[in-house]
Amino acid sequence: MAIASTPKLLLTDIVSNVNYVPSSYIRPVSDRPDLFGVEDSRPPSIPVIDLDEISGPNRSKVVKEIGFACKSNGFFQIKNHGVPEKLISEILRVAKEFFNLPESERMKNYSNNPLKTTRLSTSFNVSAEKISNWRDFLRLHCYPLEDFVHEWPSNPSDFREVVGEYCKKVRELTLILLEAISESLGLEKDYIEKALGKQAQHMAMNYYPRCPQPELTFGLPGHKDPNAITILLQDEVAGLQVLRNGKWVAVKPIPNAFVINIGDQIQVLSNDRYKSVLHRAVVNSHKERISVPTFYCPSPEAVIKPPEALTDGENPAVYKSFTYAEYYSKFWSRGLQSPSCLDLFRNI
Repeated sequence: MAIASTPKLLLTDIVSNVNYVPSSYIRPVSDRPDLFGVEDSRPPSIPVIDLDEISGPNRSKVVKEIGFACKSNGFFQIKNHGVPEKLISEILRVAKEFFNLPESERMKNYSNNPLKTTRLSTSFNVSAEKISNWRDFLRLHCYPLEDFVHEWPSNPSDFREVVGEYCKKVRELTLILLEAISESLGLEKDYIEKALGKQAQHMAMNYYPRCPQPELTFGLPGHKDPNAITILLQDEVAGLQVLRNGKWVAVKPIPNAFVINIGDQIQVLSNDRYKSVLHRAVVNSHKERISVPTFYCPSPEAVIKPPEALTDGENPAVYKSFTYAEYYSKFWSRGLQSPSCLDLFRNI
């Protein structure tokens, strides 16, 4: 008697031998990426900020540039950020090696429980969504590092060493950026860092396989990030697009640069001066793509609200107070069907 094969759970394994998009990944016609209607502007489509003098005599100039980018775009890229080029290449290497492991080895990390602090999964929230996204991902909690590193994959053999060092360097960079954003709002430089409570840092390794019909599906549909700030590392393959002035704009990867975007929590902490912006990931038929976003978050019990210094009679608080746990619960349950949950917390 033949033994039934175990059903494939990860996109990578489902599509390894097919030349079409399975029906569960096909979007309705009205909700497909218009790949030919995307602006591919040059010079860079979003601001590029040089952080070389963030700690020097021209700090105020850099802070002003960051503030302008947060207000006008919600997205910007940074160079000369202090994270070594070798470490950047190493993190992309171990991510690629992980997703190229045999299925049996990768699946040791698989879970669809969003409460698990280390887990491999696919799409976004497979228990709630009707249409899947063309993505597998490894999600890792990474602050405090010593609380989580033992849970991480041990294959590749240097995974924990490389990823741990990368997490520490990105945390240092994130705190520098949060200080600059606080200053650009006229707040004390440590205001946002303190507002996030004990803080949390998560990262994802996103793997987007080659797609035979990229016009039918998304890597991730348009969404806003629920956290405070995201530090995104892309490989050389384009896929990130940002909504600006009603049009999708492709964000060209710059070698060794990071893409920074404002999340919903900083929108609240700026009392709507800085906006979280819709963005999405598209896929292509020629190359696989890897991206490594780091999400810097409030701790679950942190109370998020507009600062008193940014509110007055003419500028009342736009949002009610809420805990990050309360916010994230609603975000996760709604999934990516709606762009943002912030409307649920607005003062009426």
